[in-house]
Order: sequence, then C-alpha cells, then structure tokens
Amino acid sequence: MDNQTLAKKSLEARDKSYSPYSHFRVGAALLTTDGRLYLGANVENAAYSPCICAERSAFICALMDGVSSFSKIAVAADVDDYVTPCGVCRQFMREFSKDLPILLVKPNGEFRESSLAELLPMSFGPEDLEKNQK
Repeated sequence: MDNQTLAKKSLEARDKSYSPYSHFRVGAALLTTDGRLYLGANVENAAYSPCICAERSAFICALMDGVSSFSKIAVAADVDDYVTPCGVCRQFMREFSKDLPILLVKPNGEFRESSLAELLPMSFGPEDLEKNQK
C-alpha cells in the first residue's frame, strides 16, 4: 500500500473517533508486514483514564487477529499541523518495532514521514528485559 492511500485511511479512521469531551479526533491506519490494514480511532470516556488512543486501538485490533509484525502506521487528527503519537502510544508501539515508519497526516491529506526511533530515542524494549534474564 502506498503512503498516500495509508494517509487517506488514517483520515477515514479519524472520522470514526468517539471524542465528545475533547473534540480532538485522531485516527490511525496500521499496515502489517503481510499487507493487512487495521484502523483505530481514539475513544474517550467521561472518567478520562479509561480512554484509548487511535494508535493503540489499531494495534489491539491487529493483535486480537493474531498479527504482531507491522510495516508502517499513519496518524491523522483535526489540527492543521502534524500530530505525533503520545508518549504512551510511542512506548506501546516500541513493544513491536524499534524503528516503525510513522506517517504524520494533516487534515488535507498532506503527510510527513517520521519513525519511532526518531520520536522515541534511546527507547526501552523487550530486548532490554532479555539481557537481564541471561
């Protein structure tokens, strides 16, 4: 799937957001290494702490389908600038990839490519725990 199509899918996912409190809609389109696509949107809750971000929503859909190998994710919101995944989502994604390509998508479809390594330098991942178990 090309980047333009993946960016468009993240905008479609954003439109499915449930964000009645912040009105900050976010969508994610996660592409697996075997070519499958999983969409996610942020879902808010009046108690706030049970909220889930779009990126984690997409990952959880894929994981529930037995997929844990990912090639790229696109993230879109309603603001006029590029929006990056929050810190919790960055760490969540790090569980599955050290350098996942990330498309940051504006509402008009324009995008910029970044990477998890760029957004989460000196990250902590599964291999760090494995070092201590030997």
